[in-house]
Amino acid sequence: MPDFLSDEWMAAVKDIRDRHAAEAPPVPYKLKLNQVITGVPFLDGGERRLYLDTTDGTMTMDFGELDGADATVTTDYETAKKMLVDQDQAGAMQAFMAGKIKIQGDMTKLMAMQGAPVDEVAKKVAEEIKSVTT
Repeated sequence: MPDFLSDEWMAAVKDIRDRHAAEAPPVPYKLKLNQVITGVPFLDGGERRLYLDTTDGTMTMDFGELDGADATVTTDYETAKKMLVDQDQAGAMQAFMAGKIKIQGDMTKLMAMQGAPVDEVAKKVAEEIKSVTT
Protein backbone atom coordinates (compact mmCIF):
# COMPACT_ATOMS: atom_id res chain seq x y z
CA MET A 1 0.00 0.00 0.00
CA PRO A 2 1.35 3.43 -0.86
CA ASP A 3 2.20 6.06 1.72
CA PHE A 4 -0.28 8.91 2.08
CA LEU A 5 0.67 11.75 -0.32
CA SER A 6 3.21 9.70 -2.28
CA ASP A 7 3.09 9.72 -6.08
CA GLU A 8 1.82 6.13 -5.96
CA TRP A 9 -0.93 7.14 -3.53
CA MET A 10 -2.11 9.96 -5.80
CA ALA A 11 -2.16 7.58 -8.79
CA ALA A 12 -4.29 5.12 -6.76
CA VAL A 13 -6.66 7.91 -5.66
CA LYS A 14 -7.10 9.09 -9.26
CA ASP A 15 -7.78 5.53 -10.38
CA ILE A 16 -10.43 5.06 -7.67
CA ARG A 17 -12.11 8.37 -8.53
CA ASP A 18 -12.02 7.59 -12.28
CA ARG A 19 -13.65 4.18 -11.72
CA HIS A 20 -16.56 5.79 -9.87
CA ALA A 21 -16.89 9.01 -11.89
CA ALA A 22 -19.95 7.90 -13.88
CA GLU A 23 -21.81 6.98 -10.65
CA ALA A 24 -21.10 10.22 -8.79
CA PRO A 25 -23.70 12.99 -8.62
CA PRO A 26 -22.49 16.54 -9.29
CA VAL A 27 -20.59 18.10 -6.39
CA PRO A 28 -23.03 20.52 -4.71
CA TYR A 29 -20.49 23.27 -3.95
CA LYS A 30 -17.91 25.21 -5.96
CA LEU A 31 -14.47 25.42 -4.38
CA LYS A 32 -10.87 25.89 -5.44
CA LEU A 33 -8.69 24.87 -2.49
CA ASN A 34 -4.93 24.70 -2.12
CA GLN A 35 -3.47 22.55 0.64
CA VAL A 36 0.02 22.73 2.11
CA ILE A 37 0.99 19.63 4.09
CA THR A 38 4.07 20.00 6.28
CA GLY A 39 6.29 17.40 7.92
CA VAL A 40 5.90 14.77 5.20
CA PRO A 41 8.00 11.81 6.43
CA PHE A 42 9.14 10.47 3.06
CA LEU A 43 10.20 14.00 2.01
CA ASP A 44 12.53 14.34 5.02
CA GLY A 45 9.95 16.45 6.82
CA GLY A 46 9.39 18.73 3.82
CA GLU A 47 6.04 19.86 2.50
CA ARG A 48 3.69 18.61 -0.18
CA ARG A 49 1.24 20.86 -1.99
CA LEU A 50 -1.99 19.67 -3.51
CA TYR A 51 -5.23 21.16 -4.68
CA LEU A 52 -8.90 20.32 -4.80
CA ASP A 53 -11.19 21.83 -7.45
CA THR A 54 -14.94 21.29 -7.70
CA THR A 55 -15.83 24.24 -9.94
CA ASP A 56 -16.88 22.02 -12.88
CA GLY A 57 -19.21 19.88 -10.75
CA THR A 58 -16.70 17.07 -10.27
CA MET A 59 -13.94 16.72 -7.70
CA THR A 60 -10.41 17.01 -9.03
CA MET A 61 -7.45 16.53 -6.71
CA ASP A 62 -3.79 16.57 -7.69
CA PHE A 63 -0.38 17.78 -6.62
CA GLY A 64 0.41 21.45 -7.24
CA GLU A 65 -1.45 24.71 -6.68
CA LEU A 66 -4.36 26.53 -8.29
CA ASP A 67 -4.22 30.18 -9.26
CA GLY A 68 -7.07 32.15 -7.74
CA ALA A 69 -7.85 29.56 -5.05
CA ASP A 70 -10.70 30.42 -2.69
CA ALA A 71 -8.65 29.28 0.29
CA THR A 72 -5.40 27.67 1.35
CA VAL A 73 -5.28 25.19 4.22
CA THR A 74 -1.94 24.47 5.88
CA THR A 75 -1.55 21.58 8.27
CA ASP A 76 0.83 18.85 9.34
CA TYR A 77 0.99 15.38 7.76
CA GLU A 78 -0.86 13.46 10.50
CA THR A 79 -3.71 15.98 10.66
CA ALA A 80 -4.04 15.99 6.87
CA LYS A 81 -4.22 12.20 6.86
CA LYS A 82 -6.99 12.28 9.50
CA MET A 83 -8.95 14.77 7.40
CA LEU A 84 -8.38 13.39 3.88
CA VAL A 85 -8.13 9.64 4.46
CA ASP A 86 -9.90 8.94 7.75
CA GLN A 87 -12.61 11.58 7.10
CA ASP A 88 -12.36 12.41 10.81
CA GLN A 89 -14.42 15.61 11.10
CA ALA A 90 -14.24 15.70 14.91
CA GLY A 91 -10.47 15.30 14.76
CA ALA A 92 -10.28 18.08 12.18
CA MET A 93 -12.27 20.40 14.45
CA GLN A 94 -10.00 19.57 17.40
CA ALA A 95 -6.91 20.19 15.25
CA PHE A 96 -8.34 23.54 14.11
CA MET A 97 -9.05 24.59 17.71
CA ALA A 98 -5.50 23.53 18.68
CA GLY A 99 -4.01 25.70 15.92
CA LYS A 100 -2.83 22.75 13.81
CA ILE A 101 -4.88 23.93 10.84
CA LYS A 102 -4.25 27.36 9.35
CA ILE A 103 -6.72 28.78 6.86
CA GLN A 104 -6.17 31.70 4.53
CA GLY A 105 -8.99 32.89 2.31
CA ASP A 106 -12.74 32.36 2.21
CA MET A 107 -13.74 30.27 5.23
CA THR A 108 -17.42 30.37 4.25
CA LYS A 109 -16.69 28.25 1.16
CA LEU A 110 -14.80 25.74 3.29
CA MET A 111 -17.71 25.59 5.74
CA ALA A 112 -20.13 24.99 2.86
CA MET A 113 -18.00 22.05 1.76
CA GLN A 114 -17.99 20.60 5.28
CA GLY A 115 -21.76 21.01 5.60
CA ALA A 116 -22.59 19.33 2.29
CA PRO A 117 -24.28 15.93 2.49
CA VAL A 118 -22.06 12.95 1.66
CA ASP A 119 -23.55 10.69 -1.00
CA GLU A 120 -23.11 6.92 -1.17
CA VAL A 121 -20.58 7.09 -4.02
CA ALA A 122 -18.41 9.53 -2.06
CA LYS A 123 -18.54 7.17 0.92
CA LYS A 124 -17.49 4.24 -1.28
CA VAL A 125 -14.63 6.27 -2.80
CA ALA A 126 -13.45 7.37 0.67
CA GLU A 127 -13.46 3.77 1.93
CA GLU A 128 -11.46 2.57 -1.08
CA ILE A 129 -8.93 5.38 -0.62
CA LYS A 130 -8.58 4.47 3.05
CA SER A 131 -8.06 0.81 2.14
CA VAL A 132 -5.10 1.60 -0.15
CA THR A 133 -3.35 4.07 2.18
CA THR A 134 -0.55 3.40 4.64
